Amino acid sequence: MSAASEPRVRPRDAATLVLVRSDGEGQRVLMGQRHAGHVFMPDKFVFPGGRLDRADHRIRPVTELRPAVADRVAVGTTPGRARALALAAVRETFEEAGLLVGARVARPQRSRSPSWRRFLAEGVAPTLDSFEFVARAITPPGNPRRYDARFFMADASLIQGDLHEALGGDGELLDLRWVPVGEAQSLDLPEVTHFVIDEVARRLAMPRSQRDGIPVPFYRFRGEKPIFGKL
Repeated sequence: MSAASEPRVRPRDAATLVLVRSDGEGQRVLMGQRHAGHVFMPDKFVFPGGRLDRADHRIRPVTELRPAVADRVAVGTTPGRARALALAAVRETFEEAGLLVGARVARPQRSRSPSWRRFLAEGVAPTLDSFEFVARAITPPGNPRRYDARFFMADASLIQGDLHEALGGDGELLDLRWVPVGEAQSLDLPEVTHFVIDEVARRLAMPRSQRDGIPVPFYRFRGEKPIFGKL
């Protein structure tokens, strides 16, 4: 079957969280390897992430995305969906890595979502005000699954606990590790992850105060031709 005659797969909204740890060992990002049995990107090293869920629209974060970030994420969608995408990145990080990203709260909210219920039961709620929007990418045509993914970046100081104390993910990501930014490109990565790591490194090399003002790269396809744009 030719690419032109393959059924069109509509991309689904998704979100990813790039957690950065800056300490005596330099700047490192959290990555894990996808299970070999997965249909989508088996064996590849990726950041925690996944598709948007209805429950993500109903969670109340302690703090919101900064206006400059929220406006960029909302391009082509709504402000409410932009916030939900950031929350999806938090939830997926909990599901895949067992990590709680947010702040301790005295009175946890409730959710019918199994994942959010377990997250919130730990006395933590998401905080979004320090999130950066670093990239957007749409999976190329011809893949069995396609995603319109927004990539957020946040400091590892938002993690309540540590990787070794994680509550346990769902097994989708194996061999979770903190990878030096300069070494990440040597792993077996999807093409889009190479693209995102370059952008993360570029941002980390500049003062934090300047990052909100720079364009966000948008990687997509027109047919089989890759298109690099800016948001």
